[in-house]
Amino acid sequence: MKIAILPDNDAIGSVGADLIEKLYRDKPNAVLGLATGSSPLPVYKEVIKRHEAGRISFKEGRAFTLDEYVGLPEDHPERYSNFIRNNFVSHVDFQEGALRTPDDRTDDIEAGAAAYDKAIAEAGGVDLQILGIGTDGHIAFNEPGEALTSRTHIGFLTDQTRRDNARFFDGDIDKVPTHCITQGLGTIMEARQLVLIAQGEGKAKAIRELAEGAISAFWPATIMQMHPNAWILIDEGAASMLENVDFYREQWAKLRG
Repeated sequence: MKIAILPDNDAIGSVGADLIEKLYRDKPNAVLGLATGSSPLPVYKEVIKRHEAGRISFKEGRAFTLDEYVGLPEDHPERYSNFIRNNFVSHVDFQEGALRTPDDRTDDIEAGAAAYDKAIAEAGGVDLQILGIGTDGHIAFNEPGEALTSRTHIGFLTDQTRRDNARFFDGDIDKVPTHCITQGLGTIMEARQLVLIAQGEGKAKAIRELAEGAISAFWPATIMQMHPNAWILIDEGAASMLENVDFYREQWAKLRG
């Protein structure tokens, strides 16, 4: 893994945008994996700026989101399909139909989950997958205890995740859905590049386990240690519990030249 300890959100956004810009310069029809939540917003903000400056185009690209709540109204602002359109996709030039999100509206969600994995495969797989991480180490909505080889599936949200996400629902945990449809860890690991973003001391323990802990279903993100091209973009707060921090700083300095 390549771990970048960066000074602020602007720096995180710049490094993340560098990776996306390079991807689309080298492969204009690349498939981008999109995460929601607050962590990746600095990257999306910088990518939008570069798109507006003519540096990045998505007109030949496709995109898949990681997950979706089950049961929110179609127009709810916290539906992830709405969130990603409002915060990113509507500001760049993906073609109509290029974005696909998990469908919680189908009569057979399990079949829809399998179809989602199939659609990703038929698109050629995800070239770069953006990720966030929960305080309990979940990525997408793969909670502690999920199989490390899981595919897209229906999941339930733990009380910890619902408490963490209540800030998006007026601070009321009872408004947070109890179920989701999410890419599985096995699905995520098939992406050719992973870029995980985390900020703040609240994520420090999860980042320590991700980078330095044993691979375990108890900390789902630790499966990323097995990926050949994983990038971790974090601020000083999220890095505050790392033990091998000097190595990460030296490695990053040499990588950036």
